[in-house]
Amino acid sequence: MQTSNMLFIPFGDTHEMASGKVTTIHPTSATPNTTKQVKSTTMTDKIKDQEREELHKAIWSIADDLRGSVDGWDFKQYVLGIMFYRYISENLTYYINKGEHESGDTSFDYAALSDADAEAARAGLIEEKGFFILPSQLFCNVRRRAKSDADLNITLENAFRAIEQSAMGADSEGDFAGLFADVDVNSPKLGATLAKRNEKLCKLLDGIGNMKLGNYQDNSIDAFGDAYEFLMTMYASGAGKSGGEFFTPQEVSDLLCRLTLVGKTQVNKVYDPACGSGSLLLKFAKILGKENVRDGFYGQEINLTTYNLCRINMFLHDIGFDKFDIACDDTLLSPQHWDDEPFEAIVSNPPYSIKWDGDKNPLLINDPRFSPAGVLAPSSKADLAFIMHSLHWLAADGTAAIVCFPGVMYRGGAEQKIRKYLIDNNYVDAIIQLPDNLFFGTSIATCIMVLKKNKKDNNVLFIDASQECEKVTNNNKLRDHHIEHIMQLYTDRQEVEHAVALVSNTVIGEEQNYTLSVSTYVEKEDMTEKVDIEELNARLAEIVKKENELRAEIDEIIKEIEGLV
Repeated sequence: MQTSNMLFIPFGDTHEMASGKVTTIHPTSATPNTTKQVKSTTMTDKIKDQEREELHKAIWSIADDLRGSVDGWDFKQYVLGIMFYRYISENLTYYINKGEHESGDTSFDYAALSDADAEAARAGLIEEKGFFILPSQLFCNVRRRAKSDADLNITLENAFRAIEQSAMGADSEGDFAGLFADVDVNSPKLGATLAKRNEKLCKLLDGIGNMKLGNYQDNSIDAFGDAYEFLMTMYASGAGKSGGEFFTPQEVSDLLCRLTLVGKTQVNKVYDPACGSGSLLLKFAKILGKENVRDGFYGQEINLTTYNLCRINMFLHDIGFDKFDIACDDTLLSPQHWDDEPFEAIVSNPPYSIKWDGDKNPLLINDPRFSPAGVLAPSSKADLAFIMHSLHWLAADGTAAIVCFPGVMYRGGAEQKIRKYLIDNNYVDAIIQLPDNLFFGTSIATCIMVLKKNKKDNNVLFIDASQECEKVTNNNKLRDHHIEHIMQLYTDRQEVEHAVALVSNTVIGEEQNYTLSVSTYVEKEDMTEKVDIEELNARLAEIVKKENELRAEIDEIIKEIEGLV
């Protein structure tokens, strides 16, 4: 990727560095337990919840309109694909109009321009923005004509194809190829007849057109990411969950990124070996500002549909085509970024305990990513293969934060040998136990492994953050003050009773057989009520004494009554 001097419009996430909020990267200066901060965080949470609720209502309304026709999993693709179509249409229009208005023509509107007049700007816009859309094919114009367009499906198909083809032969070609492949406007799933299909397409265009997305920097949530998460939640019990697609909650993404950025205001490039829809990578743009990720955003995803969503997500956050490189292939068997490593910041939530070739493929033991441990992760559990891959591609001064299935922390066999390699070479910086029920689709309490190649001590920091959450409906949720507190514990690197333990590598290896479970080193607080036995016995004796006195009084009363009879 080459750096471009192009002008980007302000549609991306808010740049916290640009607004001076540097303290979010240095949690040691935070005071998460103060009343003032908790109140501020609570107000932020309320704003986020309100914006999410509005977005969810809009999506649910579209789903209600299409009920009985489009399968849930396909519906997700239609909503996200047309959201993207709307976004890049508005993005390009804003970009062109802004330039014309600044040049003095304040009445100029690209959407009202003829296609013939717009063609003169095609070459320049493709060079600057990476793509081109004719005015007649903009989302707003297609939507305006939709109800009277008997060939709406063809109109949309042609628009999608034209957008993808506009990048052919340009540096952005690979980033736009196949972006709309999952939005099949001719699918019989939309309706049995052309008229019914077009009716559904009209409802999709209107529903997404009515979404109050505004300028993305004005929203306190990641609108596209939250729409993706909500759609996954709606349909994860169907094809999504069985298809192996999961998402990382935005709050967990935030924590992972902040763990890799302690003490830094910029990084060279960021990487996620199992990037999914790209939410983890995009957190760096929000926390640092995309200009402070100097050489770009890198990721790899094996699922073609999710790979397309990731590229869409990059564009939705105004990451230029020359600033990201997302590949589609099997990361463990066919990594696509050998020429780009090492990476200063690596984050990931890889799939838990999936199968891979492992020891069934004798060639893998010679792979420089896996060979240092002298053993391969089991073919039935690839978790530590992702760990070894990330470690190998981590820069000497970098940090990796990876969500792990808890079993990898204590299982024996090859996994124990890999943990031994990690500990003996002092690569494990911290293990953080997360709350259970944090990820949709699994109630398992996962943990985070933080890796570094140049640690300042020979200890591992164990943090029990299992109670750092708030229950929301059926799931637990990390709030801002929970994240700040976890970061405070991480950066302080001090023992805290029932919360943090700092354990030497020697103890981990010689006394605990390289077990890395937080519960092995952090004793949970005994919440049972303590009882003073002597005091209790005295109280019981007093109760018995009073009971005997009452019985005696009752007996006397009964005798008096019997004497009167």
